[in-house]
Amino acid sequence: MFELKVKTRFAGAHQLTMVGRKCENLHGHNWHVEVCVAGKKLNSAGVLADFGDIKKAVRQVVEEELDHKFLNELEIFKRMQPTSERIAVYIAQRVQALLDQDLEKDIRVSKVMAWESDDSCATYFPESIEK
Repeated sequence: MFELKVKTRFAGAHQLTMVGRKCENLHGHNWHVEVCVAGKKLNSAGVLADFGDIKKAVRQVVEEELDHKFLNELEIFKRMQPTSERIAVYIAQRVQALLDQDLEKDIRVSKVMAWESDDSCATYFPESIEK
């Protein structure tokens, strides 16, 4: 099994209820995001996938859908709080959907880490990386 990782960041605000006093106030973070993809086979060039293709999918989700947004107002988070855990799940699902459209490879998002600060992050591991 091979795994590739790309990193990015975005600025976003959220407001969480019932998790702690400070978090109940509207506040923002400079999020750091790490997205890992995994697969079993290398292509003829000896790579799992082009880093550029992975970065493009991650950038589309993070920069176009999350950056400089009040996350609570996004359609996906109107029914649930935009916690670090749920942001990681959202990024994993959206990136996987984009990779499925654009790549012929059997690669899967294996892990997403959503860092809301330098010392606090949530990590999401999709159920299975097998296709």
